[in-house]
Amino acid sequence: MGDKAGTRVFKKSSPNCKVTVYLGKRDFVDHLDQVDPVDGVILVDPDYLKDRKVFVTLTCAFRYGREDLDVLGLSFRKDLYISTFQAFPPVPEERKPNSRLQERLLKKLGQHAHTFYFTIPQNLPCSVTLQPGPEDTGKACGVDFEIRAFCAKSIEEKIHKRNSVRLVIRKVQYAPEKPGPQPMVETTRSFLMSDRSLHLEASLDKELYYHGEPISVNVHVTNNSTKTVKRVKISVRQYADICLFSTAQYKCPVAQVEAEDQVSASSTFCKVYTLTPTLDKNREKRGLALDGKLKHEDTNLASSTIVKDVTNKEVLGILVSYRVKVKLVVSRGGLLSGVLERDVSVELPFVLMHPKPLEPPVSRPQSAVPDLDPPIDTNLIEFDTKSVTSDLSSPYSSTSQDDDFVFEDFARLRLKGMVDDKDEDC
Repeated sequence: MGDKAGTRVFKKSSPNCKVTVYLGKRDFVDHLDQVDPVDGVILVDPDYLKDRKVFVTLTCAFRYGREDLDVLGLSFRKDLYISTFQAFPPVPEERKPNSRLQERLLKKLGQHAHTFYFTIPQNLPCSVTLQPGPEDTGKACGVDFEIRAFCAKSIEEKIHKRNSVRLVIRKVQYAPEKPGPQPMVETTRSFLMSDRSLHLEASLDKELYYHGEPISVNVHVTNNSTKTVKRVKISVRQYADICLFSTAQYKCPVAQVEAEDQVSASSTFCKVYTLTPTLDKNREKRGLALDGKLKHEDTNLASSTIVKDVTNKEVLGILVSYRVKVKLVVSRGGLLSGVLERDVSVELPFVLMHPKPLEPPVSRPQSAVPDLDPPIDTNLIEFDTKSVTSDLSSPYSSTSQDDDFVFEDFARLRLKGMVDDKDEDC
């Protein structure tokens, strides 16, 4: 590795290598009051551009059917949001102040590089992927954000894959700084032919959990009835509200514990159960909501969705929430017990998310960026900064810190035998 770290920049080129897009990051954070801007740079071969214009589009789409089912002109995809930016020649009313990273890239790439800028509306959903089944092929269902850059005389002109760049970015949310109150719920159940009741109280140790963190469920039972509790079932359930043409809710258990703990009549019981919901134990469940996935990268269970305004549900896409269900299996007796008696259960809602990263975003307005560049994220592919910074030739060659970049291909590591024209998943 080089003697000093450089600024990480993601890049992707068109198949004919005439158009290249540069972005400082692929994850854009929804802070509830505003969303990180999508600001990047596009480099175009001047001999290829000629008298055409340079366009960049940002699309948020909800794919609700397999790609191989798109026949007879029907597409199981709904575009929730489309925005177009003309990067060259620039439109005066669309011009925005360049970020520090954009200024440095313009200096590095030269006069044929142009900036683009998008503001993601706050009411758009976060990136969510529905886990495909073993037999499913093609692009997975879910909500994704795609940037597409191309050269054309007009925006209506047909776009070809060989001379355009398509790349998927993610809109994400991180755990709030102030979690909500500790979840606690209780219920009392009376039974037929019994003048006393069974009381169930359940609570969690906190409201906010990070992915991979164990969840402690405190169960307290006061059984004054004549019935006997035979078993205790604890489960963590994921609820996905699919907001498309109508709203439908799907639930899927992601962690379960069934204990042979009995609570006899006129007795009390108290115990803490621990569950850890992870994707590793749920990879065979088709339709399970996952965090938006980038090509050749693993992901995790979808994070809880935090929404400020739910008035326009058609735009919301997929809303994810989690609950812990505590169920007491009560002994049944008599001819009518199966009709008139039910098991006792309660549900505890909680939030499952990623913690907010400590490092600030790399790409910010110049006035808000410190003088020193943040270090490269160590969990990404590492490159030799000395060899990669010379990846692009530029008339603005310099040994200053502003030229110290680490360029990483957006397509990541290509697997052997994969077809290049499927790079829309990159």
